[in-house]
Order: sequence, then C-alpha cells, then structure tokens
Amino acid sequence: MADDAETHPIFELLEIMARLRAPVGGCAWDLEQTFATIAPYTVEEAYEVADAIERGDLNDLREELGDLLLQVVFHARMAEEDGAFAFADVARAINAKMIRRHPHVFGEAEQRSSDEQTQAWEVIKAEERAEKGKAASLLDDVPVGLPALTRAVKLSKRAAGVGFVWPSAKEVLEKLHEEIAELEHEVAAGDMAKAREELGDVLFVCANLARQLDIEPEDALRATNAKFVRRFQFIEKRLAEAGKTPAQSDLPEMDALWDAAKAAEKAAG
Repeated sequence: MADDAETHPIFELLEIMARLRAPVGGCAWDLEQTFATIAPYTVEEAYEVADAIERGDLNDLREELGDLLLQVVFHARMAEEDGAFAFADVARAINAKMIRRHPHVFGEAEQRSSDEQTQAWEVIKAEERAEKGKAASLLDDVPVGLPALTRAVKLSKRAAGVGFVWPSAKEVLEKLHEEIAELEHEVAAGDMAKAREELGDVLFVCANLARQLDIEPEDALRATNAKFVRRFQFIEKRLAEAGKTPAQSDLPEMDALWDAAKAAEKAAG
C-alpha cells in the first residue's frame, strides 16, 4: 500500500531538515552550516555510494543513498531559507530535464540505440548551454571541482565531440609513451617543476586512454587501490607470523611476499 502524501518518507525527511534548521529549537551545528561547508560532505557521500556499489553491498547502498539524499535536502532547505528555490523546484527541474533529454521516450522521436542516445544527449546538452548563454567555450561548464581524472575524461570527451580526438587507443598509447619519455628526461635532469608538468601530461593522456577504452579511470584506480591494500595486508600478515613488522623487514623480503600475494590471488581464481 502506497504511503499517503502527508506521511510519505520524503516529506518526513523534509520536515526533519526544517526542524534541524529551525532558529528556535533546531540543531546548533545544522544552523551553522552553509552551502560551502556542506559541499565536502556531499562529495564524500557520493563516494560512499560508489564504494557500496563497488563492494556489492546493497544494504549499505540503501543507507548511503539515504545519506546522499539528505545532502540534497540540506542544500535545498538552505536555498529555500534564502528565497532562491525549494526541494520541489529541484525535483521539477530534473523531471523537466529528463523528459526533454529523452524525446524518444516521452516525445515523438524514433527509438534510439544506447550509442545514438549518448550522441543525442550531448547535442541536447549543447543546445541547453547555448540557451543559457553561459558557455562561450565548449569546455566552460565542465565543473572545476570534479576529481581531476574525471574532469580530464569529460574535457577530452567534449573535445572529441567536435573531432579533436585521437583516432584510436593505439595513437593514445603512442602519445603516452612519448609523455613518459619526456617525464623521464625531466626527472633525470632534476627539474621537478617540469617533471610535475610532464606527470600531469601523462595522467591526462591516461584519462584519454580510459575514455577510448570506455573505462572509468576513477573506478579502475579504486580497484587498484583495493588490490594494493589487499596485497600489502598479506605482507603484514606473513611478517606477523614470523614475529616481524614491515619496519623490521626490507624491500627484497617484502617484494617476495608481494609476489606470493599475487600468486595466491591467481591460484584463487
């Protein structure tokens, strides 16, 4: 049985946030917050959602999605207090956007494949940017606050949409080797300022390669981070069994244990 409108959980959440932000009887911490102070929590909660998905923990995902929803409600409540907009306006805006960007579902356009829809989506977004008059450059509205690798992918994707793109992953790999050689040269020369720049170039090309291969670089790096943690903890465990800590070991011993960790993972399938 559906919840009545007045008792629907989303309305309850909106009321909870209103109470927390109430000047009289509210929570002192919640009242002190601003868009700027809450923004880092919003980003953090989005990563918590991604982490739950990565771990395949649907119970945790449910909780983390709730935490992320709270962030939306928090920002909307502060905007409502400023007379800017309310939660309902946020919902109406995304509803309208989804309908506008899916004319093959809600309009008269022909059905599209996934690739065709992706291309059409970018065209519609470009039209929206033009209507707003905000983006003099194709790249202007790619958020600066995104994780750098994610922003690199989005920047290169925008440029690729107008033909500024390497033809295939092969050319990207060739460019990667070129950038690594330049990085090696600056490191050998001891010029760390130029090495920093060249390292950035290497990472940007890696982001391009990820886009070419249809791999999300943040996901790939998270998986590698998890693999590193898993294998290093294997080293710690083996050393503990020998009555030692990593600080009491040396690189050759730990490197051998690392290889043992890799072999154990391969054996486990």
